[in-house]
Amino acid sequence: MTTGDAFRDTRIPLAHGSGAIPAIGFGTLIPDPLATKQATMTALEVGFRHLDCAERYRNEDAVGDAMQASFKAGTVRREDLFVTTKLWNTNHRPERVKPAFEASRRRLQIDDIDCYLIHTPFAFRPGDDQDPRDEHGRVIYDPEVTLVETWQALERLVDEGRCKAIGLSDITLDKLREIVAVARIKPAVVQVKSHPYLPEWELLDFCREQGIVLLAFAALGHGLDPKVLDDPVITAIAQRVRKTPAQVALSWAVQRGTAFLTTSTKPRNIRENFDISPLPDDAMQGIRDDITTSVRFNTVVRTGVPGFIPRAG
Repeated sequence: MTTGDAFRDTRIPLAHGSGAIPAIGFGTLIPDPLATKQATMTALEVGFRHLDCAERYRNEDAVGDAMQASFKAGTVRREDLFVTTKLWNTNHRPERVKPAFEASRRRLQIDDIDCYLIHTPFAFRPGDDQDPRDEHGRVIYDPEVTLVETWQALERLVDEGRCKAIGLSDITLDKLREIVAVARIKPAVVQVKSHPYLPEWELLDFCREQGIVLLAFAALGHGLDPKVLDDPVITAIAQRVRKTPAQVALSWAVQRGTAFLTTSTKPRNIRENFDISPLPDDAMQGIRDDITTSVRFNTVVRTGVPGFIPRAG
């Protein structure tokens, strides 16, 4: 069985991009910039080597400050860090893609981006308002651009050299198939919500076939009922292997071949989420066979609109 250290250091080679993505990732969806900087620095000190960002989070500057402080302190080197960020819905028109990418790169204070994702497959009205609405409160979509056109603009970023890999987020299997069918550069990564109550096995199987890494966000659920971490299958395994339910759910994510993201502002939780180790084979099988609850906590894959912003905890 793989040792704990080797397990925590798992990196998945990118078939359609350069480098390898660390399986254990730290998500930066934290509303307060000061909390973002401190939590990111703590994550890097603990051992996280994958940071997941987005222009939509409005805190890339704080993540950039945390990285620069960590580089100067000798905590981590840039070449050992994998940085993902995302193109927001209002920048889907091809002429807006490169300026949005460059703005993220400047805020993050790094020369290149390891992976750039289309945040959702839905284009909103272009402009500075990230959440454009009409007089009735309905989102204003942009009918003048297709997802394929946006994807082609991302492909050009790879050609230019500052972007090492590209991918998609909050996407359904059907939409992913459409892009894979026409892509000159296939997606390296697909980021979707996934946890033991939303395992996305069909999507994972397709990603494996295509050499795409599935990156699971909300890997512990959202703390909403029904709670993943209260599931009796998870808690029984946790007691047996002397780990927390969170550590069991995260180990399951890595062991089945995906990468994952967790977010927290609490140092104790950040350390716990990194300190995972392999599960016995029968535990992995039990999670697949014995958990029958199935739930999706928001509708972003159908609308492009985040249902809510999860609280960091």
